[in-house]
Amino acid sequence: MQVTSLLSQHEHDDKCGCGHDHEHSVVHLWQAVVGVVFVLNAFIVDWLFTASNTLASASAMIGALILGYPIIVTAVKDLRASRLSINELVAIAVLAAFASGDYKTAGVVAFFMLTGEIIETRTAQGARDSIESLIKLTPTKARRILKDGSEEEIAASQLAVGDLIRIRPGDNVAADGVIVSGQGSFNQATITGESLPADKKVGDEVFAGTQNLTGVLEIKVSRAGEDTTIGRVRELIIAAEKTKLPIQKIVDQYMGFYTPLVLVIGALVWAFTHDLNRVISIFVVSCPCAFILATPTAMVAALSAAARLGILIKNVADIELAAKINAFVFDKTGTLTTGQLAVSRLAPIGDTKPAELLLLAAAAEKYSNHPTAKALANLAGEAGVPLPEPKDFAETAGRGVKAQINGANVLVGRAQWLKDNSIDASFEKSVDLSETEGWSLIFVARNGQCVGWIGMQDKTRAEAKEALAELKEAGVRRIAMVSGDRHVVATRVAAEIGCEEAKGDCLPQNKVEFVRAMKTKGYKVAVIGDGVNDAPALAAGDIGIAMGAAGSEVAIHSATIALMNNDLRRLPFLVKLSRSTRAVINQNFAFGVVFIIVGLSAAAFGYLNPIIAAILHNVGSLIVIFNSARLVRKGEELEHFHPEMELFPAKPAAQLTPKLA
Repeated sequence: MQVTSLLSQHEHDDKCGCGHDHEHSVVHLWQAVVGVVFVLNAFIVDWLFTASNTLASASAMIGALILGYPIIVTAVKDLRASRLSINELVAIAVLAAFASGDYKTAGVVAFFMLTGEIIETRTAQGARDSIESLIKLTPTKARRILKDGSEEEIAASQLAVGDLIRIRPGDNVAADGVIVSGQGSFNQATITGESLPADKKVGDEVFAGTQNLTGVLEIKVSRAGEDTTIGRVRELIIAAEKTKLPIQKIVDQYMGFYTPLVLVIGALVWAFTHDLNRVISIFVVSCPCAFILATPTAMVAALSAAARLGILIKNVADIELAAKINAFVFDKTGTLTTGQLAVSRLAPIGDTKPAELLLLAAAAEKYSNHPTAKALANLAGEAGVPLPEPKDFAETAGRGVKAQINGANVLVGRAQWLKDNSIDASFEKSVDLSETEGWSLIFVARNGQCVGWIGMQDKTRAEAKEALAELKEAGVRRIAMVSGDRHVVATRVAAEIGCEEAKGDCLPQNKVEFVRAMKTKGYKVAVIGDGVNDAPALAAGDIGIAMGAAGSEVAIHSATIALMNNDLRRLPFLVKLSRSTRAVINQNFAFGVVFIIVGLSAAAFGYLNPIIAAILHNVGSLIVIFNSARLVRKGEELEHFHPEMELFPAKPAAQLTPKLA
């Protein structure tokens, strides 16, 4: 029976495209059970009462009618729709056996074909359910906090942007939002594919469908309903499932000629042999379910494996294309690096102590939102340095800050900022430019005199070097990094992670030109970025991959593939998954073609009876399904990797804390 449309057409209507309603699957199961009882009874009666087979024939006929009814109805529906499909082959086989008076054969053939349909349908639905389970964890209820502080339970669908909701331990989050009170640990596997819990505090974003493991929190809703991250994930998966590969479109095109061809073969065999059993066997064994299932089962399994690891594929054709990618172009900041500055060195001048230098800089930057301010605050917290409240705070964007710290006038910023504020330029001589190449430097002045400088670096991701090495092992011929940072910074980062090609001082249009130039040389290019500033480059590549797309609407819409977390090791996995999927599809096709040719030949020469043909048909379909199912568990080793946890302790904290004690 034609059940493959359940895999290739995942609609939410009542039809699966195979001619049967989804709601009838249970009925089919009962029909199979009741029908086979009558058919088995016929065999038993025939065995016990050999003298008379009237009762056996009647029992077999009833069983054949029960089992054959849904098959005949499906074939009739196809004919009424002017559609000639493989359903007619099975229907003709059952009717031919029934018309010849061989009710037991008709019943057994119908039973095995109907049972095969049920098994295939439920197996296919199970594969789809494995994907749906990732995106069905959003609760139906939510605890909304009222203005008087009390809470009310409402339907999650009633939540609106700006609502305050309370999340208790064990609750699944009903909407995307920002924590305004409390802290907790969240299981985000449904969104990011990471098995380890993520600690969240005030100001951090949480996602619908994730589970709060500890603590009571209050969350301000930022996105609700279908606009949530998990809602968009669901839309992407459904859209991907509806997309067919080019090879599947070719198969569908030729299937229209297949049924008439088999009918002609059956007519020729009848003309030469007048053996009805041979003709019936040809019709049964020729049903190309194994061939048709080759692609959609592999695609669903691959989508399931990718979604489990937080890899969202908008177009299923990209699974096939990823196998051909031989060049990767990476953005630097936020992609190969964390995008967060960390203090690499405190360099006091004169009698100033490292702790004193840190206190002045961190306190002056206390009210700033600049990344340097966060890096300084983090180090001060780690070192246990108390920060006084700054007075007369003033910030000049992109240059530096002014403030009074413990009665002293403090300047923190770039060298030019200090010089513009009448600080003697001789302080620049304290910096060894060869040592600090690739660092971001800020200088600190107190009461008109420079007291030291602080070097900062954007840390590379812990897994970046390993990921690039795996890409090279997978046969990727060219790996490049493009960045808007200075060339010396880009070169340093590239050398640190093992990237052989780096280009700095790149504007967005420069990145696009770089990608296009690479494509003109014959490369299949994948572009990886954060999905915001890199949107033009992402669109220019053969495949655009957005990193850390959870919660980022721009990232999800600017790329063809979205990684919901920042684990770069998902990239070589994607390439390997694509190649494995391609290999499985080829295996399935090869098996399907060989199976049909051998089966047709055996049936035409009388080596198969209809019952054996029906059994073999189902066995062939299940072999394909189980072969594709191997893809579902791909990448299990990545589920226990947390990209936010460094493989080695951060050098700045380890080196600086003793000095500050």
